[in-house]
Amino acid sequence: MIEKRLIWVLILISQFTFSQIKGVVKDSISGKPVSFANIWIENENNGTTTEENGEFNISISEKSKNFIVSAIGYKKKTIKISEAKQIFLSPSDVQIKEVIISNRKNTKEIEIGKTKSLISQAFENGPKIDVKYFPYLTSYKKTKYLKKIILNTDNRKEEATIRIHLFSVGNDGLPDKELLNKDLIITIKNGVRNNKIDITSFDIKMPINGVFVGFEKLMIESNRLEKTSFDTNSQTTKIHRTYCPYILYNNVEKDTKFIFQGGKWIKKMTDSSLKTTIDEPSINLILTN
Repeated sequence: MIEKRLIWVLILISQFTFSQIKGVVKDSISGKPVSFANIWIENENNGTTTEENGEFNISISEKSKNFIVSAIGYKKKTIKISEAKQIFLSPSDVQIKEVIISNRKNTKEIEIGKTKSLISQAFENGPKIDVKYFPYLTSYKKTKYLKKIILNTDNRKEEATIRIHLFSVGNDGLPDKELLNKDLIITIKNGVRNNKIDITSFDIKMPINGVFVGFEKLMIESNRLEKTSFDTNSQTTKIHRTYCPYILYNNVEKDTKFIFQGGKWIKKMTDSSLKTTIDEPSINLILTN
């Protein structure tokens, strides 16, 4: 009898731990699917991304919690997980202005963001947005336009996609408004690469408070990479699931990093009285005139 009770307890724990939630995110006006929407479990480091057809699938531990759902061009929405079979996002009230390319000369270029650390390392960092901060310097006056983003990656698949973000700096020092007026989804080829992403068409000037440049892992089927391993202790086969591409990081002497997870920005600080380092995304910018 005791053994049977233990079996039932294990079954209940297993069901509680591995509950699967499936749903779809749609435009509240057109009813069309919202591709690559960002879905987070509130205050948790667990999230996913909708596929091109707006559908998503995520493992959760508690149905009583909330999803935080966002996408460029839409209002952020908080919804109970139990009500998330269909999620409708309302278009943002902010009207996106038409981009008009300025009469640039493009005769000068400078690359900013280089670090002393020449050693880069790739991490499988799960569902979050990592950013690198670029402060504004008066020397940028003659090269004030953002031309290219240089992103170093290590991709283990033939192709994988990733979303690029540019944020202004808020009054609290955290990343604030998205400076891109549409999704910037980039296809990354296989291998270790130095990717140069042209953002000239967005016509963005270097903000006087600086800019945060970051990337977002897309937790979609085409990016998924699975490997199996055999655990000799438990005599079971385990599946290790990751999502490509991996971003390279540099170890730099800083005491602050900014991460978006659980539906909000988090400022992580180390002891400023000590000589500390953080792992920072290997991202550079090219400015032009």
